[in-house]
Amino acid sequence: MSAAILPADPLLHLLRRATYGPTPASITEIRRLGAKAWLDRQLAPASIADRTAEGLVARLPLSTLSIAGIRARVAEGTFKEYDWEAMWHLGFAAVVRAVWSERQLLEVMVDFWGNHLNVTCPHGDVWDSRPDYDRTVIRKHALGTFAGLLKASARHPAMLTYLDNRFSTKDAPNENYGRELLELHTVGLAYGEADVKAAARLLTGLTVDEETGRYRYDAGAHAVGAVRILSFRHANNSAAGGEAAALALLDHLALHPLTARRIATKLCVRFVADEPPDSLVTKLAKVYLDNRSAIAPVLRALFASAEFAAAVGAKTRTPFEDLAATVRTLGYRPAKSGNSYAESLFWMAREAGQGPMGWAPPNGYPDVAAAWSSPSGLLVRWNAHLNIAAGWWPNTLGRPSSPVTDMIGPVPATYGALIKAVAVRLTGAAPPAAQVTALAEFFGKSPASPLKATDPAVGRMFPYLLGMVLNSPAFSLR
Repeated sequence: MSAAILPADPLLHLLRRATYGPTPASITEIRRLGAKAWLDRQLAPASIADRTAEGLVARLPLSTLSIAGIRARVAEGTFKEYDWEAMWHLGFAAVVRAVWSERQLLEVMVDFWGNHLNVTCPHGDVWDSRPDYDRTVIRKHALGTFAGLLKASARHPAMLTYLDNRFSTKDAPNENYGRELLELHTVGLAYGEADVKAAARLLTGLTVDEETGRYRYDAGAHAVGAVRILSFRHANNSAAGGEAAALALLDHLALHPLTARRIATKLCVRFVADEPPDSLVTKLAKVYLDNRSAIAPVLRALFASAEFAAAVGAKTRTPFEDLAATVRTLGYRPAKSGNSYAESLFWMAREAGQGPMGWAPPNGYPDVAAAWSSPSGLLVRWNAHLNIAAGWWPNTLGRPSSPVTDMIGPVPATYGALIKAVAVRLTGAAPPAAQVTALAEFFGKSPASPLKATDPAVGRMFPYLLGMVLNSPAFSLR
């Protein structure tokens, strides 16, 4: 049923899944380049000029500060210790990038890995390290190798603090990080309690310097002694070699067949279907292992697969995706100064239940439709559609001075033609006849009724038409 709502156009299908939603410019680009060249470009994000997003993020300078940078501001008195402002800036920047970055696949994968290796933001104990975690771990490795990403995460103060490993010592090993490393980050539920205890012991010594807030390895806190974790064995007979032993475990786990299948499954859930086809999971797990956890080859295989092509209409947008897609498809511009527009969009996402990086447990936001299906959630989305379309909230987004002509060109001759043109422009699909009739009746007309340039439907009531089209099932689908 869902597939019938959307056009079968494979280029639009790729845009809906690999970005935060099509824009007129992205549709033009992918039709000019073709799917392969478009994907090649997105998988090399450094080659894509991203001046708009970079300029907007520059207005949020705390979002890109290093640990040393934040602490230097504390020392000079311009930032308070344990202040959440830098983490709020990071959330605002995530909204900006999702909506206006040209590096869309990178942003989608940053969100994917940010959930997989979740460190809740804002969270009090990572006040000085969460922006740095986003920049030097998640963003840096999002299209690299999972092994590199996992090791970077394991040696970052944000993860070590969030999952308590910074406080884990040979005298009192803390099992929190070791358990989540196995269950959430790598092999899943294949472990036993002995594996958790051994992992916790091996990971002791990976900590945070209390003076600088940066990662350090403390050999004096490392528990020596042979360990066995699943099929991993290590003599672990030297405190000085404890960090190398821990990294060996991380490499082993990153290349474990169960990890390969877990990562492949999660990617399929993100890009293909809530219940992904086993054939594709198996295929992608092999690509993952053959390429030693490199992410780009897995994504290429996924997007080129028959299973992906057949999955039109099989995914529903999450609340944050819906919000970003709304601004993108409307084509509204960021404000020329200030950050109020970004802050407003961020709080709208929070109100919908999905503020960027805000999931409290360590398992990250769910990415299946059932998790977000509720009458109240639908109402929040619908209100957001109208608020944004009408420019009521945020009221600082740049909207066109001539909304109708900017959106669809010359005013059509009939109400039916207007409704169809708006639907195609916003969702890529012409609505069913029953929907066209219902929308025309909202204006007290029929689809065949003549439309004049002075009619409210193309004036003060036009935002209501935009909002109702955005409320349609076609727009809700990823």
